[in-house]
Amino acid sequence: MSTNTSASEAKIEQQDWSAEVADLRRRRALSEAMGGPTAVEYQHGLGKMTARERIARLCDEESFREFGSLTGKAKYDDDGELAEFTPANSVVGSGQVNGRHICVAADDFTIRGGSSEAANPDKWIYLERLALETANPLIRLVDTAGGSVKLLDQNQTTRFPDYSKWPVFPLLESVPVVGVALGSCAGLGALKVLASHFSIMVRDTSQVFAAGPPVVKQALGIDIDKNELGGYKVHARHSGLVDNEAIDEADALEQVRKFLSYLPQNVWSLPKRVPCDDPVDREEEFLDTVIPRNRRKVYDPRKIVAAICDCDSLFEIGRYYGRSVITQLARLNGVPVGIMIGDPREAGGAMTLSSATKIERFVELCDRFHLPVINFVDQPGNMTGPEAERAGTLRGALRVMKVIEKAKVPWVSIVVRRAFGLAGGLHGAQYGMDGHRRPLNHRFGWPSARWGSIPIEGGVAAAYKRDIAAAPDPVARRQELEEHYNRLSSPLRTAERFLIVDIIEPRKTRKLLCDWIDLCQERMRINVEGQGRIT
Repeated sequence: MSTNTSASEAKIEQQDWSAEVADLRRRRALSEAMGGPTAVEYQHGLGKMTARERIARLCDEESFREFGSLTGKAKYDDDGELAEFTPANSVVGSGQVNGRHICVAADDFTIRGGSSEAANPDKWIYLERLALETANPLIRLVDTAGGSVKLLDQNQTTRFPDYSKWPVFPLLESVPVVGVALGSCAGLGALKVLASHFSIMVRDTSQVFAAGPPVVKQALGIDIDKNELGGYKVHARHSGLVDNEAIDEADALEQVRKFLSYLPQNVWSLPKRVPCDDPVDREEEFLDTVIPRNRRKVYDPRKIVAAICDCDSLFEIGRYYGRSVITQLARLNGVPVGIMIGDPREAGGAMTLSSATKIERFVELCDRFHLPVINFVDQPGNMTGPEAERAGTLRGALRVMKVIEKAKVPWVSIVVRRAFGLAGGLHGAQYGMDGHRRPLNHRFGWPSARWGSIPIEGGVAAAYKRDIAAAPDPVARRQELEEHYNRLSSPLRTAERFLIVDIIEPRKTRKLLCDWIDLCQERMRINVEGQGRIT
């Protein structure tokens, strides 16, 4: 008995799992081959990377850990051996960007055009839930043609629309989410791009729409090109659905890496301060004369921001949408901040509906991820005229008011030129939702600043219309009145009553803001701790 048992045990000990390991390796090779050489060649012919090439370009070298590589559809022969294997058309896993952990999901267009016909939704939803549970940023690399009627043949039933398993809003409330459109993103693909804090489209090779040209032609009888329907000129420059455009895929992925460098890992941590060799007390003399004395002349606001923030630290969001305001991420003495500045070259700098939408979204981003806001104010007021009224511009201003009043992030306003009317008053909240004054929401002005309920020029023309018309020299009388009220509107008079903290020399703005950033650090820490989960 013991002899037989020993022989049996010896036989078991001699057994190995080489056959199973070989099968595993074969399946992994089939998965890594994606849609096969012809499909990969076609993808490259479109000027596009494959899903795995995109991930490799995004993540730090050798840092990507794939999950679900064996997921797919298999066919077996009569002996139960694997005959065919088609991988699921999504590649998901964890990796690192600049040494920080992320979760990333990439659609594989080489397998049936990225269609959900070949997808396993449990795979990418698992990855998104993993990002939520581990509190790490989520990157979606979207290249999907959407659904297909062939699912009816496959499932022998229709799929009931249901996104309850997809933690869209919990993710947006917890971790940085980035959506990158890398092909035609229809339906669910469009939502994956747009349900994010930052979105990018690649020029000419990506589109975002509810449904593509064939559906539009069938439903509306409109024959339209896919770029004309949902290309970057539509959404990054007109609708504002997508934040940034990229010249190619490499540029898009580099923008993702740079965007993440300004943000914390999640809402329970602070953005990382980086070493800075740009002197805190650096002064740029041209700032003292950058604002023209003639109020009808314009200037380049981007030069102002570049001169004040850390060298080479600017990252613009939404450059081509809502152009009367510029929104950028930047650093001051190594600390990530949000920057807003009016652009007098666009709509005179007035708040339009599109610029209001842009401000609202940007302030929400900064407040959620603890980025102090610096608002360089040059705001003549809300856009006026029939088109602005039909667009409901004032509703946009009210939404800006709401998001600013709710913001808890430290805020400082530097009025560089104008702050007039309702829009001019939306430079930064002085009172929180509880009615208490928030002293870290500082207000400063440059000597060139002017503020009030209405600009002097327009106000004089309206209030003294008859007086000016009856004067022997109407032009001289108007100029006389304007000079009188301009003296009264000097920012120094406001400072006398402490209705503004101080009037500063423009060249000294960098030092003031860097000191302010250091002053705010304890407040920022308290804000994070108050959310109940600390990392």
